[in-house]
Formats: sequence, C-alpha cells, structure tokens
Amino acid sequence: MDSLHLVDPDLRPLLDQFPVVHLSTDNLADVRARAFPAPPTEDRGVTLERRGVPGSDGAPEIALHIYRPTTEANPLPCIYHIHGGGHVAGQASDLEFLHRPLVADLECVLVSVDYRLSPEAPFPAAIEDCYAGLGWVFTHADELGIDPARIGVMGESAGGGLAAALALLARDRGEYGLAFQHLIYPMLDDRTCTAADPHPFAGQYIWPAANNHFGWSALLGHEPGVEGVSHYAAPARAADLARLPPSFLSTGALDLFVEEDMDYARRLIRAGVPTELHVYPGAFHGFDIFASAQVSATALRDSRAALGRAMKARD
Repeated sequence: MDSLHLVDPDLRPLLDQFPVVHLSTDNLADVRARAFPAPPTEDRGVTLERRGVPGSDGAPEIALHIYRPTTEANPLPCIYHIHGGGHVAGQASDLEFLHRPLVADLECVLVSVDYRLSPEAPFPAAIEDCYAGLGWVFTHADELGIDPARIGVMGESAGGGLAAALALLARDRGEYGLAFQHLIYPMLDDRTCTAADPHPFAGQYIWPAANNHFGWSALLGHEPGVEGVSHYAAPARAADLARLPPSFLSTGALDLFVEEDMDYARRLIRAGVPTELHVYPGAFHGFDIFASAQVSATALRDSRAALGRAMKARD
C-alpha cells in the first residue's frame, strides 16, 4: 500500500533526491561506483589515519579508518563503526561528514572498518573481517590511546546487523568485552524477505523489499528465509541474547526493518540486557543522514546522547 500520507512532510523532499534504485547483478557495479552524495565535511580538528591490518586466517588485509580528536586526554573511549550498504555496497569513508563532528563532540576515537562485500565474498567473510579489525583495536588500544573497557560497536542498516552479529560473536568467543552495541535501523533478519504477512506500509522508500531480498541472497549465497541460517549472519536467528552489552536501537516507523528491530529490542529486554529503543514516526530508511527535518535532528540528538552515556568511564 502507498505510505506517502504517513511520511513526515519535512522528509518528503528527500524522496525526490533519492528515488528507489532496484538492485540487481546487472546494475550493482554502477551502484557501487556512484559517488556518495555527502554534504561538505568539516575538519573539526579531527585527524584521520588509514591503516591496513591483517585479516583472519589468511584473509585479505582490512582497511581501518581511525578518527581522533585534538585532545590531550587519554585514554579515550572508542566507537568501532561498521558501514551500511545492504551487504553489497558502501565503504568506510561514506560517513566521514558525520564521523568527524561525532568524534570532536564526544571526544572519542572512532574506527570504521572496510569489510569484504557480497556476493563476491559471502558469509562469513564480512563478519570475520569485522572481528579481525575489532581484535586489532583491542590489541593496539594502548598505542591508539583507547580505554579497552570503553570500546563498543555501532552500525547502520547492514552495518547495524553486522554490529549486532559482532556483539554475538565477541560474546561467544570470549576474547573481547564490548561496552555497548549501538544499532541504527539494523538489518537483522533474513526471514523478513519471506514473511507471510509483511508490513503493509513499511519499506516503500530507499530500501524496499526487493533490495532486501537481493542483499540477503548475496550475503548468504542462497535464498533467504530457509532453515539453518547462522545467527552470525542474521542476528535475529540467535536463540540466546543474554550477556550482550547495553544496547541502543533506533528505526523509522516506515522502515522495512521496523518490526524485526522492535522484536530484537523486545528480546534483548527479556534477556536482561539494558536496552533503549526509539521508533520515529513518519520516518523511512536512512532518514537521519541527509534530511534537515526535525525528526532527523531528534534522531541524531538521541543517538549522540546515548553514545555519550555508553562511553562514560565506569567506576
């Protein structure tokens, strides 16, 4: 059904700027080659260092983008960031225009990871890349001026799904203790592609159901929604969400992921995980990145405030 009447009026101009592009194997290269339409980046005195670090078990080298504020305070908290792109596109540099002010305002280090994309490198390539990069950050925390007790994971869309999967993997392997997981409209559940009763109003804009099916199929290497999918690919498949770090989730009421995100938050709460959930009315996928609407400003404010609380030093 058409959901335009439910869209926040201040967000409607964004729909003209970003018409839906239906992903396919034929146009994927063109989609990846498109310049990310980012606004001008303010330096804010934040330094950026790009480092290549070893992948896991002979995998290719991983590129990390390391942002640091101009502060003498040490050690600093750290956001380990994972970019979005439906598992098939995107890169760590896409959100530099948001990362620099975030680092400056919160006085933290932010490390954004470039992981391998699907379908060329299906599961578990991306999550293992993210885990290897996280391990490097923990191992080199002293060198980076990072407090290892205040490292958490953050991501948007597919990056939010990978962040959730990384929190599960870190918990299960027991090598690194995360301080928080910060999930922005995360892509968590491949079964949304095959739901018998899909949401009648969610997912019309930016990231529709057909693209979701394409992204999950590329990641998994087979049809989504079947039995046996690992919860390190689709975190909503995890039977046990206990002992995960304090969690923040936000999504739009018109986002395709709204129901899977709300359900994940509900299950986190039932598992005894401190959890904060925001659902923004009239908002679709990616609404907070480019729009100047009040609902976008509110979402960014809520996200930044939650990150600030999550990164405070604990006694």
